[in-house]
Amino acid sequence: MFSFHFPPSIFYLPPFSMLRYWTAGESHGKGLIALLDGFPAGVVFDKPSIDHELRRRQSGYGRGERQKIESDEVEILTGIHRGMTTGAPITLWVKNRDVKIDDMPEIEAFRPGHGDLVGSIKYHSGIRPILERASARETAAKVAAGGLAKLLLRVLKIEVASYVVSIGPVSLESPEAETLSVAELIARRDQCEFFSLSPEKNDQAKQLIDQCREEGDTLGGIIEIRAIGVPFGLGTHTQWDLKLDGRLAQAVMAVQAIKGVEIGLGFESARRRGSQVHDPIAYDAEHGFTRPSNNAGGLEAGMTNSEPIVLRAAMKPIPTLRKPLLSVHRETLLPMISSYERSDVCAVPAASVVLEAVVALEIARAMTEEFGSDHIGELLNRQ
Repeated sequence: MFSFHFPPSIFYLPPFSMLRYWTAGESHGKGLIALLDGFPAGVVFDKPSIDHELRRRQSGYGRGERQKIESDEVEILTGIHRGMTTGAPITLWVKNRDVKIDDMPEIEAFRPGHGDLVGSIKYHSGIRPILERASARETAAKVAAGGLAKLLLRVLKIEVASYVVSIGPVSLESPEAETLSVAELIARRDQCEFFSLSPEKNDQAKQLIDQCREEGDTLGGIIEIRAIGVPFGLGTHTQWDLKLDGRLAQAVMAVQAIKGVEIGLGFESARRRGSQVHDPIAYDAEHGFTRPSNNAGGLEAGMTNSEPIVLRAAMKPIPTLRKPLLSVHRETLLPMISSYERSDVCAVPAASVVLEAVVALEIARAMTEEFGSDHIGELLNRQ
């Protein structure tokens, strides 16, 4: 009988990405965990920097009562020795103060816009276990993990910054956004309680949020995320799931309440002619390849082109409404208004912090794939 023996190595496919992360925990459980594997050794751990990001996530006009209860700080459980990452899996812990998951009542009516209906049917459970894990409280773990990724990127001279460009129909756009350095952008953003670059428009946004609060309604908005200093050639065109634009879009879309993402011109590019969309290419000996515009948002064919990465994300209004929508009882299936739990009126500024974190994580992952992940020195030497 004919037979052919393949060398054993042909059946072994090493993991393409070494840097990965997971989260665990419930909204009213003991706390949230972020576990990072494949994080390079030799990065100085800066707890105050991560705690600062966690505090930013809890701030912004329009937040609810929960933020007065929690005061998030990160604790290290594994992977850090004498203030330095070791290359071992890193476990970050954010403790909950509002711990009452076993005493919380069951939800009687499915809440439109949440995972209540689908999750309870899929997992054969009540609504409470679904909402506790699906809650945006989980994003505290994402922000802690992203804060660690930003420490790595900072050594590699890459900065990720986000800011709010609209609250509902109120535009907070700034014509100066393109001209600001990262330091200037962050300084201006952090002076505004909406984390926008247009603090002079705060009153308009506040009035709208106050109106929605009185009416029992909620608001969403649009957030822009920029990554500056990203090198040429991260990602690849060779497989659909390895294209960096697709991976960034997935990271952003996986954040609670995000319903749309665009890169560069995004949807506007569909309304223009090609000559008004594509970025011309130039070259000079000092700077190498350059572009007079960045309509592509720093990504072409799934790869970085050394221009700033620019993404925008659309956050839907929070679906927990004090003036609830019509639903049905989870057992009798009779009509009733949906249940209400303590919630925000507008969490767009907080979401901008979360999106900044997940984009930083994805870029850090791409950097370790391209240049190595054992030690920070390895990345610096190969970059």
